[in-house]
Amino acid sequence: MAQRKHRLATIAGGRTLTPRIAVKSVTPAQEQADHFITRDGVTFAGSHLIIDLWDAEGLDDKDRIEQAMKDAVEAAGATLLHIHLHTFTPNGGISGVAVLAESHISVHTWPERGYAAFDVFMCGSAEPRKAVAVLEQAFTPKRVVLGMHKRGVL
Repeated sequence: MAQRKHRLATIAGGRTLTPRIAVKSVTPAQEQADHFITRDGVTFAGSHLIIDLWDAEGLDDKDRIEQAMKDAVEAAGATLLHIHLHTFTPNGGISGVAVLAESHISVHTWPERGYAAFDVFMCGSAEPRKAVAVLEQAFTPKRVVLGMHKRGVL
């Protein structure tokens, strides 16, 4: 818990966080669309995947994480707006987010435990489940725990 308090204090300590990368502009049509979808007779905003990777590799490698997030966005057919990642010392854990037109992918890693927590929330025609295989390939975990929740069910 002390480690998490340190992470929050670092971010809240007055530093201005700027995106590392700007990728695409959103069109006016994309801005106006609500991107709710209907599947199997259920209308909802999108799917939110909670992905736990255990005994994974490369969780302190910012470039590897950034590339994996880009690849996951592409595989899912989503629109990347920007990515911001932050490395914590001394353990090298990384936290960050890829902001998407369809929502986000976030990550928090604990390399000293071989653990990574990814959230993948996408709406519209994006297919967030396709991101799982990309993350598995990038970090070669020995165990993956996956949860899924439909957001905004009408």
